[in-house]
Amino acid sequence: MKSPPVVAIVGATGAVGVEFLRCLEERHFPVAELSLLASARSVGKELTFRGVKHKVAELTEASFEGVDLALFSAGGSISKKFGPIAAKAGAIVVDNSSAFRMAPDVPLVVPEINPQAARQHKGIIANPNCSTIIAIVPLWPIHKVNPIRRLLAATYQAASGAGAAAMQELLDSTRASLEGREHKHTVLPHPYAFNLFSHNSSVDPQTLYNEEEIKMTRETRKIFGDDAIRISATCVRVPVLRAHCEALTIECDRPITPAQVHALLAKAPGVRIVDDTGRNYFPMPKDAAGQGDVLVGRIRQDISDPSGKSIAMFVAGDQLLKGAALNAVQIAELLLK
Repeated sequence: MKSPPVVAIVGATGAVGVEFLRCLEERHFPVAELSLLASARSVGKELTFRGVKHKVAELTEASFEGVDLALFSAGGSISKKFGPIAAKAGAIVVDNSSAFRMAPDVPLVVPEINPQAARQHKGIIANPNCSTIIAIVPLWPIHKVNPIRRLLAATYQAASGAGAAAMQELLDSTRASLEGREHKHTVLPHPYAFNLFSHNSSVDPQTLYNEEEIKMTRETRKIFGDDAIRISATCVRVPVLRAHCEALTIECDRPITPAQVHALLAKAPGVRIVDDTGRNYFPMPKDAAGQGDVLVGRIRQDISDPSGKSIAMFVAGDQLLKGAALNAVQIAELLLK
């Protein structure tokens, strides 16, 4: 990809689209020209990038002429239609939806784990699911040294994972609840204020796992290049605006101690240890939000496994940043090297 590239952002007015702009600006990503694309209802809106206001244009099949890099975050159906069009026009597509993640010829990339895969693209690179990224960034340094054989995950997922409308619904419903007013939920399937519920993706009638849980399983195996890892996830939506948390328990090939895990993660890229037992201070959404590291704490031996091979931990990461926009921009940075 030439530098500086002509960049297009598809879904520019959405929650992740706004974070694309922020990441490009804060990381000083070289941009020759910028095109902001969205649906017809957003045409004419203005977003500011590096002090300059840019108007949003309607996404069409002709939108990608001369574009070198297209960052997509507009949903799977839009990606399936326009991703190949953008790639055919000569752009490298970094797609944030699930449309291409499991396609065998599309690399699924987390730069801290498999940066080499980005170079194997055929015009489209997939950004993994947010829950997957936040879990596996701190697990990879362990897996490289002492292979993980089993992963049990329970997620506590923020409204940001369902987009800006869900974030607003959480705000509105919480305000209504505090004021004693009724609030009709329209974005998510259940009342959100002071409530939590199983992730709002569809449930497979055979396995009884929902789509989010299945994504974590399949994507982790693909990124790690290891189909033998046994994975079970339970994904839950919680009333937090942004930043997902996850309780992770891993079983390794050989015995492993919390001290060894601390040592591995202390030098791992994209990871910050927050593990203050004395103050009972561990990863929280309030600390994860707005920054790019995955916070890791509660690192302890799983006392239910007498073999000493299992570790439990708690992690938190900003779903809009490392779980989405930041990871995509980091992928784009790999293409400039």
